[in-house]
Amino acid sequence: MTLYAAMRLPREILFGQGQRRALPSVALKHGKRALICTDERFAGTELFAEILQGLKAAAIDAVVYDRVLPDVPRDTVASCVEEVRSFLPDMVMGIGGGSCLDMAKCAALLLTHGGALPDYYGEFKVPGPILPVIAVPTTSGTGSEVTPVAVISDPDRTLKVGISSPHLIASCAICDPDLTLTCPAGLTAIAGADALTHAIEAFTAARRGNGHELAQRHVFVGKNAMSDHFALLAIRLLGRSLEKACRDGSDEAARADVMMGALAAGCAFGTAGTAAAHAVQYPAGALTHTAHGLGVATMLPYVMNYNRAVAAAEIAQIGAALGLDVTGRGTEEMADATIAEIGRLFAAIGITPTLASLGLPADKLDWTAEQALGIDRLIKNNPRTFDLAAMRRLLQAAYDGDLAASAV
Repeated sequence: MTLYAAMRLPREILFGQGQRRALPSVALKHGKRALICTDERFAGTELFAEILQGLKAAAIDAVVYDRVLPDVPRDTVASCVEEVRSFLPDMVMGIGGGSCLDMAKCAALLLTHGGALPDYYGEFKVPGPILPVIAVPTTSGTGSEVTPVAVISDPDRTLKVGISSPHLIASCAICDPDLTLTCPAGLTAIAGADALTHAIEAFTAARRGNGHELAQRHVFVGKNAMSDHFALLAIRLLGRSLEKACRDGSDEAARADVMMGALAAGCAFGTAGTAAAHAVQYPAGALTHTAHGLGVATMLPYVMNYNRAVAAAEIAQIGAALGLDVTGRGTEEMADATIAEIGRLFAAIGITPTLASLGLPADKLDWTAEQALGIDRLIKNNPRTFDLAAMRRLLQAAYDGDLAASAV
């Protein structure tokens, strides 16, 4: 097989304890006027006050928009942009969870190119570079600090929508594990499970060929040599430390592993893409109003078992990265053990085990299957193909908690 790889990443990635203090120096590369997008909770912390003081000491004028909401409601982006347009920022900083980073990307997009967010829904709709974005995550999950995606909620649409373009990739990602030390156990679990799902779906994604036009026509190109490297790194780090970080939030080594795992998972799926677990979560999440990471993690063991027929070798490799003993185990046995380990890990950190316990109504399974199957960019990335009947069987298995039935 011809070796093929593609990768799109920020110009600069800084990782480690205390790296948040590099923000003024990084910002000065882009100018002296910054819009900061964050949420009300983080804006009231001593850490945020410290960050603002560092910017002030560097003579960087900052305007703070501290009303970022979960899932980035469409109209809040327009409101933010109107408030700060006359300020003429040189850059936009996203400081917070994934929604804060996505808000920063969207604000930079509209400040640069104008129009309304729906003008840019889909892939490759952003016409050119945007204002520099500096992404400073305070949770470990979405990987938005390194991905070409911003996800928003649109009141005119049932499902959340995405804007996908290499132009949305942050100029710099500053990842300081100290910023995650106060993240509650429940959020740590959901965000970390989201990151692990990103890594596993990227590693088991379909191979889409190696033609020179692939990465020019698709933001997400499927499994490839470089995304595999980052995916396995993420799986190894999250496998050894996610449970520890949920159990003891003050464990600095575990926090660092989990943040690096989320970062590496973002590097993997930001090019390879995700697949069926994410496709199901879009409609399921719309109906249940549950956190994205919780929904994709609920689906992951069932999707892995469905894909096992064509991806047993990759699933076995995932098990090895998780630290399972491979001695005397063949590929099939190892694949089984891997799926069982994912189920064990998720149960240990409190991930909901079924679609029923997630709150999905039984009479909405048909609609959920139809909607999931229609998300082509995700379904075509799944290693095993789907038709409507297969998707419906998968959802029934996940609703009932019948892992064996998901393989049919």
